[in-house]
Amino acid sequence: MSLKFGTSGLRGLSEDLKGKASALYATAFAHHLLNSGLAKQGDPILIGQDFRDSSPAIAASCIGALKAAGLKPLDCGALPTPALALYGLSLKAAALMITGSHIPADRNGIKFYRPDGEIDKQDETAIADLAASLKQDELTVEEGTGESRGSEANELFYERNIGLLHDDALKGLKIGVYQHSTVARDLFVDVLAHYGADVVPLGRSESFIPVDTEAVSPDTLEKLKAWAPEHGLDAIVSADGDGDRPLLADETGTPLRGDLIGLITANFLKAGVVVTPVTSNSGIEAAGDFKVVRTKVGSPFVIAGMADALSEGRDHVVGFEANGGFLTATPFTLHGKQIAPLPTRDCFLPILATLQLKASEGKTLSEVAAAYSLPVAAADRLQDFAQEKSSALMEHLRASRSNLEAFLKPVGAVQSTSDIDGLRVTLTNGNTIHFRPSGNAPEMRCYVEAANEDEANALLNQGLDLIRNFG
Repeated sequence: MSLKFGTSGLRGLSEDLKGKASALYATAFAHHLLNSGLAKQGDPILIGQDFRDSSPAIAASCIGALKAAGLKPLDCGALPTPALALYGLSLKAAALMITGSHIPADRNGIKFYRPDGEIDKQDETAIADLAASLKQDELTVEEGTGESRGSEANELFYERNIGLLHDDALKGLKIGVYQHSTVARDLFVDVLAHYGADVVPLGRSESFIPVDTEAVSPDTLEKLKAWAPEHGLDAIVSADGDGDRPLLADETGTPLRGDLIGLITANFLKAGVVVTPVTSNSGIEAAGDFKVVRTKVGSPFVIAGMADALSEGRDHVVGFEANGGFLTATPFTLHGKQIAPLPTRDCFLPILATLQLKASEGKTLSEVAAAYSLPVAAADRLQDFAQEKSSALMEHLRASRSNLEAFLKPVGAVQSTSDIDGLRVTLTNGNTIHFRPSGNAPEMRCYVEAANEDEANALLNQGLDLIRNFG
C-alpha cells in the first residue's frame, strides 16, 4: 500500500486511501485523541476537503468512522486548510483535512489537527501505530454525513484576512487570480476586492489541476506569462489545491520565490524569531532584524522550532517554508488590531503582506523582489522517480566523500555539506546544490543557489541531469 506520512500529513494513491484505509486512519486518530485526553466522547471534530474527485468519498468514510468512534463530526465542506485550522482553534476542536495539496490528481491525503493545532511527529507515530494495531478487515466502512459548518468556517477566515491591512490598501492595483481548482479561489477574489483591488478571475477549472507553488510547471508559467500582459496586471495570485501555499507572480508573470514572500512577511510583522527549513534561501539571515532557526522540511518541524522558541520566552515568533506557506506562533498587532496566532501554513497573509509592500512603495513586484538582493535560487523535481532509486542515490552520496566529489565533479568542487534534510552541498565557488527525495511521492527534488539567474538555471539543469543519469 502506498500510504505513508510525509512532510505534511498522510499521503498516497487515492485508490489506496478510499474506503477501509481512510476509515482506519480516522479511527486511529479518534482513538489517539481519546486516549491522550485531547478529546472526550461526544466532542466535535471538523472535516474539510479539497476539490479532488476522490475527496468527497474519503471525507464521507472518515465522517462515518469518527461517528462510530464516538465523536461528533462537523462537515466544513471544501475550504482552505488554514480556514479549517482557524475554525478548529476557535472551537478547541480537532480536525481532518482531506487533501493531497499539490501532488498529482491520482493521489490524496489526510492532514490531522489536534484541538490546539497541527499534529507533530510524535502524534504521527502514535496514529500510525494505532492504525497498524487495528484490524482493517474487521472495520465496517459506513459513509456518514455531519452538520454543515462550512459557512461559519469560511466567514471566520474571511474576517481574519480583511483585518490584516488598512482599508483600500490595494486600491489602484489590478490583480489576476489564477483560480484553477484551488479551494482558495473565491476567497481570494473577495479579500482582494475588499482592499480595493481590481480583480480579474482567470483559468477556473472544474477538473483538478495539481499546482506546485515551489516547482511551478512549464504549463502554469506559460499561462501566467500570457495573462500578465494580456490583462495589464500588476500581479497574479494563486495557491495549491488546499490553499496553504502561496503563488504570487509579478507584472511579467514571473513567480516570486516562496521564501522571499515569507521573508517579506516576517519583516511586515516585525518578527523576532523566524523558523524556516534548510531549503529556504541562505540570504535570509542577513535580510531582517530577527533570529533564524533552520529545520528539516515540513510544517511539523517548523512548528517544533516555533514551540522551542516559545519555551525560551521569545515573542513575535513566526515560521515559513520555502514554498511560502506562513505560520504564526504568537499574536501580532497590526494597525491597532490583534491578530491571533495561526500555527499552520497559510497563503493569504504572505500574499497580502507582499502586495501591501508593493502598493506602499509604488514599485513593481519585480523591483520589490530585486531590492532584497538575495542569492538567486531555483528548484525543480524529477517526477516518476522511484523512491527506491532516490534512496540508493542518497545512500551512495553519503557513503563517502569520494563518492560525493565524483558525483558533483561536473558542477564544481565540494567545500562543505549539511545533512539536516537531504544533502545540501556548498561548492568552492560559493554556489549551493541540494538533493532531497520527496517524503510521500516518487519524486526527487533539486534546489540550487548561485550568483545570477543564468548560473542558477544552468546549475539546476546540471543537477537534474546528474540525478536522472544516476545508476
